[in-house]
Amino acid sequence: MSDSSSSTKFKPVILDVLPDFPISGQRCAVRLQQRIDLLLLAIEALERGASERMLKTIQQLQFQEIIRNRIVLWRLRCTNPLRRSYTRETLTLIQAKALVIIASHQAKPLTVQIRQLLLAEQQMRQKGLPVNCHFLLAEYLDQFRAHFQSRMNPRRAKVSVYLTSNDELNKLALFLLKQLLFCTGTTGIQRFWISLFDGEVA
Repeated sequence: MSDSSSSTKFKPVILDVLPDFPISGQRCAVRLQQRIDLLLLAIEALERGASERMLKTIQQLQFQEIIRNRIVLWRLRCTNPLRRSYTRETLTLIQAKALVIIASHQAKPLTVQIRQLLLAEQQMRQKGLPVNCHFLLAEYLDQFRAHFQSRMNPRRAKVSVYLTSNDELNKLALFLLKQLLFCTGTTGIQRFWISLFDGEVA
């Protein structure tokens, strides 16, 4: 991306918690970009004001040289090909690392909430009830659905499938909750990062 040069001026030490991979051109695959953006979307559905807190997290982690402002953050997230505003750009490894660390950092204070929602899902399944019968779970699913509908391109086949099936979109939202919880565990962020490159390493 045009902002990639700024990402090489200063490299916060925290980026080293995630290993580098010898991928072609040091640019990330669109599948990886999609998964990272959707993970951040789940955080936004969980917490009001999450987008603003991402900007504060960027400062706390000293990522300003990588993500200078909210416009750059928006452009990085628009590398998700499912988005209405897809830029056809690609993330650098450093940019991808920064976004994953931001997601993990923001998920940790939400760990109890995430566990409660996943427990509620399990209870609803055991009772043979729809997952949206649980008030808190329904609130998260409604928020995720609203964010997804407003930001993703309905002309994309994959998006269209989700938009025509609440059940499929709920499955995606719940899968992302599990991914967020995974990222909060010991070495979870490293294992999640490695999983993003399955089949992508040259």
